[in-house]
Amino acid sequence: MKILITGGAGYIGSELINYLIDDHEITVLDNLMYDPTTLLRYTQHENFNFVKGDVRDLSILRRLLKSHDIILPLAALVGFPLCVKDPRGAKEINWEVNQWIADNKSDDQLVVYPCTNSGYGMTRDGSVCTEESPLNPVSLYAQTKVQAEYAYKNVDNHVTFRLATVFGPGSRMRTDLLVNNFVWKALKEHLLVLYECKFMRNYVHLADVCRAFKYVLDNWKNCKNETYNMGNDSLNMNKLQLAEKIKTHLPTLQIMHAEFNSDPDIRDYIVSSQKFYDKGFECKNDLDDGIKQLVKAYAIIDSPWYANY
Repeated sequence: MKILITGGAGYIGSELINYLIDDHEITVLDNLMYDPTTLLRYTQHENFNFVKGDVRDLSILRRLLKSHDIILPLAALVGFPLCVKDPRGAKEINWEVNQWIADNKSDDQLVVYPCTNSGYGMTRDGSVCTEESPLNPVSLYAQTKVQAEYAYKNVDNHVTFRLATVFGPGSRMRTDLLVNNFVWKALKEHLLVLYECKFMRNYVHLADVCRAFKYVLDNWKNCKNETYNMGNDSLNMNKLQLAEKIKTHLPTLQIMHAEFNSDPDIRDYIVSSQKFYDKGFECKNDLDDGIKQLVKAYAIIDSPWYANY
């Protein structure tokens, strides 16, 4: 089948292609606002096509939408800081473009949309968040992603994921994601100063996210028209537990507590992905795998910062 991936040069997209390209024809639409080299490894593959452009250019998007069977809309301004820096772009890219795709795709076209489980905000009673739990997005990033999820849930042949905080090395590296950032600081500074230590969050390895996309496409009839939390349920943990796990791999790390700051994208939740596991999916990568891989990656890309801001 023909798959269109918007934002396919990004952290998830540039890895996801590798899981799909042998079985499908892939077209990536991306403006290459970050690393322009993440897709070079695919240029020798006959199933790979690239279009440089902004997803907000509806003349390009309309043409590509008509000629593809599957849409994976990954293009987004990801994270609280970037959305605050460009609120207009956040609204247009994260929500309005996705609303346009939902309104203009045909009923037989498949769409898999990655939302974020930061849409749950804070659970004050300590309950576990399932797909039926109320959404309470705090940041502009979470709000625009949740609005896009609503758009796709109103059309046939959709799957929406509520992704946990992703970690692990990738072709378009991210050092601003929490696990990736903590490992980077542990290696470079040997110190983590923690605030909001007890706030819970859920994590998932980048490879398992890619496998999840492939899984729903390979099992579409069994998975379609549903929303799934997509995380590793064994990795519901707080910042302190995360730091202590990293310290088992990097013993020189010092951990300090100082409530000097607060996260503007407030998140404190335990999330269950059992609904997706019940469809037959299982995560294969744990936190230890990711930490070991990140240590190797940072030995190669010995640069100060790879982030969205």
